[in-house]
Amino acid sequence: MKRRVVVTGMGAVTPLGNDVESFWNGVKEGKLGIDKITRFDTSDYKATLAAEVKDFDPGKYLDVRAARRLELFSQYAVVASMEAMENAGLDMEKEDPFRVGVIVGSGIGSLQVTEAAVAKLHEKGPSRVDPLLVPKMIANMAAGNVSIATGARGKCTNVVTACATGTHCIGDAYRAIAYNDADVMFAGGTEASVCPIGVSGFQVLTALNTTDDPKKASIPFDKDRGGFVMGEGAGVVVLEELEHAKARGAKILAEVVGYGATADAYHITSPIEDGSGAARAMTDAMNEAGVEPAQVDYINAHGTATHHNDLFETRAIKLAFGDEAYNLKVNSTKSMIGHLLGAAGGVEFIVCVKTIQDGFIHQTIGTENVDEDCDLNYVIGAPVEQEVKYAMSNSLGFGGHNATLLIKKYED
Repeated sequence: MKRRVVVTGMGAVTPLGNDVESFWNGVKEGKLGIDKITRFDTSDYKATLAAEVKDFDPGKYLDVRAARRLELFSQYAVVASMEAMENAGLDMEKEDPFRVGVIVGSGIGSLQVTEAAVAKLHEKGPSRVDPLLVPKMIANMAAGNVSIATGARGKCTNVVTACATGTHCIGDAYRAIAYNDADVMFAGGTEASVCPIGVSGFQVLTALNTTDDPKKASIPFDKDRGGFVMGEGAGVVVLEELEHAKARGAKILAEVVGYGATADAYHITSPIEDGSGAARAMTDAMNEAGVEPAQVDYINAHGTATHHNDLFETRAIKLAFGDEAYNLKVNSTKSMIGHLLGAAGGVEFIVCVKTIQDGFIHQTIGTENVDEDCDLNYVIGAPVEQEVKYAMSNSLGFGGHNATLLIKKYED
């Protein structure tokens, strides 16, 4: 029998703040987390802007020695997970640790430690490469380090589906609880790839906006959009089986009711042009929840501000929702925090939960001249305050990966 799955805790490290409260307050105020790159000299780069995490201090949850042994993407994941555990009021001493699991992914892992190792290899030879290179670099170490930090000893895996990573991780964790592989799961995504090789790689792919104006750098659905802005951070949530949560008196924030995962089988970077892959993910999520298109109030779009994504995702929404697409509120959190790559789905899931809790749909900031072919309500110019019972989050990843989560206001 399928079990009900609820959200009981959330943690975030973002370009707008390093905890959920400060992040969400920034979102509600329409703040912009994008500015000049400070991590390295961008004199030779066309893309010079990013959405960097500011004033990050892992010391609240990690001692100096432990932090030194973790690359930044793992630090972000651990800090977000510990906040989520604290927020959930989860006491591991009262839990069976083998019934508490982790699915936290990163699209890339650590490019920084790889950069440093390659330079050292060429300059000083193979014997001088960092002995911790591999365990610092590999993407699964976010999940491994969250497990170590929290004491969770159940299913511990990671999904790597590029920009759909965080959403797939939460979806798979939802399934693990729904079908009794676990009672509690830490789930989400993390990324820290604002570094020379990361920016270079996306820049030569012509995926990044090259403007020097932060206010015009990430403008989803705008006819003048010119690519995405790299962001970084982590979003991790605690998912829990409903009766388990009620038994320990947990505060229930929302309920996960549907998950769709499909592939485009089309192109390594572009979504399929008719939007059929992403549309099917949305339809599958609604079908699992037993929800009609007219019942969905809001979609947090993938909304990267690249030409193909915004156009083809708009087509996907219209394909999945028909005429009801024009009654939806659709926005893009990436307009404020850029594209967090593997962490995007985790952070945007948190936005959906907070949207349901507060009845507040944030605006897509920066966007002014909406593309004629992107003709939905993207919440331009001002936020919208309304009750939101069902919220949907979409993520699309290089390789043709599509993921959709459907979240519901919790009701007994």
